[in-house]
Parts: sequence; structure tokens; C-alpha cells
Amino acid sequence: MSDAQCFSMWGDSNVGWLHNEGENGAGSLLTMWHKEVFLYQSHLIGKGFIVFFGKHMQTDTDIVVVNVYSACNLQDKKTLWGELSSIKTTHQKCPWCFIGDFNVVRRTNERKGKSTRGSQTSEIRLFNEFIEGNLLLDIPIVGMKYTWFKANGSAKSRLDRVLVSEEWIQKWPMCKQYIQPREVSDHCAVIVKSMLKDWGPQPFRSIDAWLMESNFKELVKDKWNSYVVRRDGITNFKDKLKILKEDLKV
Repeated sequence: MSDAQCFSMWGDSNVGWLHNEGENGAGSLLTMWHKEVFLYQSHLIGKGFIVFFGKHMQTDTDIVVVNVYSACNLQDKKTLWGELSSIKTTHQKCPWCFIGDFNVVRRTNERKGKSTRGSQTSEIRLFNEFIEGNLLLDIPIVGMKYTWFKANGSAKSRLDRVLVSEEWIQKWPMCKQYIQPREVSDHCAVIVKSMLKDWGPQPFRSIDAWLMESNFKELVKDKWNSYVVRRDGITNFKDKLKILKEDLKV
């Protein structure tokens, strides 16, 4: 990797990056950040991970983000989970976010078209022990249920996910993971986003997820035009917002 490649991918030159080359091109990982948003502090690179320590500038919060790619065999998975668990003990009080391809599901209904007997059942149990042992939370998903699809559509699984610490949730309580449509890869991209919007003491709050509904704008327009409020100016506007809020909850 080079600065020029990373700047081109991001579309901005004010970008930092870390690259884990993997082994013979397999398991390569790239972590990028915008320098106006995150302040880089340090990092650790190992087989299947990049751990990035930095500060979220807007909230002045020290955070840890882990970019993960797990190998297919169980022994490599156990080694990876053990290393990440050891690293996490050194920064327990920071908000942590683990994101990437874990190459394992948490439960049998996250896999379709492939058996989960034998060693795969052991993988599920050990993966859940890693999550629970590190007090991680699997934040809610929005979008598709599966993140990996076999080319012919005969199998699909949720191999990619976001796991965060309790400290992360305390900082961003409305955090969700958005599964994007599959395009160039057999995996779907995953976007982590906090939905909390602070509009001050106003009587109305907007939630970004509403905008993902195809009929949202028409619904707001139709509802707004149907309201009959017999007051003037800003009071009329405020009352309409209160009614709209209740309709949007429904």
C-alpha cells in the first residue's frame, strides 16, 4: 500500500492508514482514518488483526478499534481470540469496537445451506465464550440478515459483524450496524453508525433510519398537509411537529 492509493480510495489526502499484509496476500487488512476525526496514538498488528488506539476528536474520547480477519481453521481462530483478549485487558476502561470478518457464526440460524455439526458447533461455542468473556455486545443490525453469499446462492452466513464494549455503548447508546447490499465482493460491507441526534430543547428529533424507508418523504408530506392547526406562525409549526412526532412513532 502507499499514501497515493489510500488518498485515492478515500478521496482526501488528510488520511492516515495501517496495512497488515497477511500471508501471501491472504488475510490482508487495511485500516484508514481521517485525521480531522481521529487522532492516531498507537497500534498493534498481528495475524488476523490491526488494533488501532486513538482519540475521537469530537467527543475527546480515547477509543480502540480492531480490524479483524479470522482464518478458516479452528486453531487459528482460537489463537486470534486469545491474543485479542489479552490485548483488551490492557485498556479495559476505553470504548472498544471489533469489526470485520470473524469467519464464524454465533448461532445456527445465522448460517443457511451449510451444516453446523461437529467442529462448527465447537467454533460457535468458543466464539460466544470470547464475546462473553470480554463483555462485548453484538449491536443491533439494520438491513440484510446475512453478510456472506456463495456465488451460486446455495449458501449464506453472517460472518461479518460489529462487537463493542459496554463503554462504547455508554458513549454511543444508539449505535447500530448497517449491512449494505453485496456488490463487488461475496461479503457485504458493514457500516457502524450512531443514530443519536441532539437538536437541543426543541420538541422534535430526527432519526436517520427513517430516511432509509422508501416512502418516508411522501408520508411526512401527506401527514403534514392533513394537519389542521388553528394557530399562527411558529406556534402552528411547533404544534404540527408534535403531531408528526406521534405519527412517526407509529
